[in-house]
Amino acid sequence: MSKITQRKQDHIDAVLNDPLVERKQSEFDTLHLMHRAMPEINFSDVDSSSIFLGSPISFPFLIASMTGGAAQNLQHINQNLAEAAEICQVPMAVGSQRAMIMDKAATESFNLRQYAPNVPLIANIGAVQLNYGFGFDEAQRAIDALQANALYLHLNPLQELIQPEGDTNFAQLAEKINQLSEKLDVPIILKEVGSGLSPADIELGLQAGIRWFDVAGRGGTSWSRIEAHRSENDLGILFQDWGLTTVQSLQYAKPYQSRAQFIASGGIRNGIDMAKSVIIGGRLCGVAAPLLSAAMQSTDAVVQTIEQFKQEFATAQFLLGASTVDALHLNDSLLIKP
Repeated sequence: MSKITQRKQDHIDAVLNDPLVERKQSEFDTLHLMHRAMPEINFSDVDSSSIFLGSPISFPFLIASMTGGAAQNLQHINQNLAEAAEICQVPMAVGSQRAMIMDKAATESFNLRQYAPNVPLIANIGAVQLNYGFGFDEAQRAIDALQANALYLHLNPLQELIQPEGDTNFAQLAEKINQLSEKLDVPIILKEVGSGLSPADIELGLQAGIRWFDVAGRGGTSWSRIEAHRSENDLGILFQDWGLTTVQSLQYAKPYQSRAQFIASGGIRNGIDMAKSVIIGGRLCGVAAPLLSAAMQSTDAVVQTIEQFKQEFATAQFLLGASTVDALHLNDSLLIKP
């Protein structure tokens, strides 16, 4: 097994076996919603559908980046997720495809268009790799493997710093991201991995030509803690709660709503969290950890989990008197102000 595939296995083991990897600090419980006893709509008329990257989706749910590699179980996880994405008509993002760039045996775990022919798929490489020899060719390989509709460039300076083999040169990335975005035929989505995006990060992204951002805030899976399992010191434990929450990041992103679209991820654990995310600015809600155990079982188990999120989200819509997703988006009147 290659070192990079072993790292993917280590990550999954940590998520499944360390309960404190789930930090439960997303701050969604600080947002309170305005219940409507007279919602003035029929529940059967509630429409949770949306549009993402030009394609219709059943509700604003994204199967967020998880894994991929040369091992059979990693391929099995991604296949189950992709099949569920197609059945539920929701988009899916894959884990870092550096694994397939470095090890051709990992490519098959990202050959997912055959299982999800009609939904948006998002390829994924680390932005920092643009400072370590990656460029247009590697990005295009990642996109081609998935026949992807977009490319995640994930930003993970904390994770890379804690990771024993991490790459930590994040200098002048905005310029290289701009150069790459001008060459690619699909949009780039800038994504954090659990510490949130600040206004300064969004500004740099906008200047680099980016119009989609995944805030991926603190409060869900702590990658700092995960990497601490693989490190020889406690730095990852000290910084396990570092960063902005998803709620904070979306609130900071509000001034940019006319210039960019935002994906909410990081600690979203039910349909109520989704509704809150849409109200404060998210166009899509990324969910990963709640799907991992199901993805290790079967496609049906993933479908069941996604359908539960959908039912919860539609119920929240109904109880807020919002017949469509657009009726929720940036509608602060649905929040109870402190």
